[in-house]
Amino acid sequence: MAKHIGIVACSYEGAALCYQTICNEGSQYLGEHSHPEISLHNHPLNQYMKFIRSGDWEGVAGLMLSSSGKLHKAGADFLISPDNTIHQAFSLVIERSPLPWLHIGKEVAKTAELNNYKKLGILGTKFLMEGPVYPEILAERKISFCIPAEEQRFKINDIIFSELVYGIINEASKEFFLQVIDGLRSEGCDSVVLGCTEIPLIVLPGESSLPILDSTRILARAALKFAVGAWKRK
Repeated sequence: MAKHIGIVACSYEGAALCYQTICNEGSQYLGEHSHPEISLHNHPLNQYMKFIRSGDWEGVAGLMLSSSGKLHKAGADFLISPDNTIHQAFSLVIERSPLPWLHIGKEVAKTAELNNYKKLGILGTKFLMEGPVYPEILAERKISFCIPAEEQRFKINDIIFSELVYGIINEASKEFFLQVIDGLRSEGCDSVVLGCTEIPLIVLPGESSLPILDSTRILARAALKFAVGAWKRK
């Protein structure tokens, strides 16, 4: 029997895409119209943002652990969070969590290594692009990275929080993302991490000048494999 997946949600659009991917692709492993049992808990995004903006990662961890406890009681066997930014609190969470977790950044790095990518462009919230989540993980695999210029980081952050988290897709914003990716390519990047779980809503397959590492779907697929016993650590 497949393991019960618990989703610790932060922004609802990214969590919905992760949930939908697990459900859509579950039949590949479990047969027609089937997928693992899934439970999801979501504290409102504004509660997370209060702590993220102040750099209070203990506060972020507290919200993640609150969701963890509720999902444990709901019967989940393991946990994922389709939100890259809050993984900055991961080390504070994992030591107190009632359940094991898959780490979104580690799954992205694993996929990058399997594809022999050597230098990743990182897109996400300002907090993610400027934070330690991907630098620490990529260093373990000796993969280099690049982030956009400061002005671009601020604009990406604004698009995420004023448009994408509400499911709003503007063509001008799409063009901006694609131009940023072109710039990362010119900096020598051989792939780009869509490291905010809403960016796959605006940067679609075939539109990017670089191969994309869609963190939302990578995590969802890793969770599926873990649930059915097909997941590999490396």
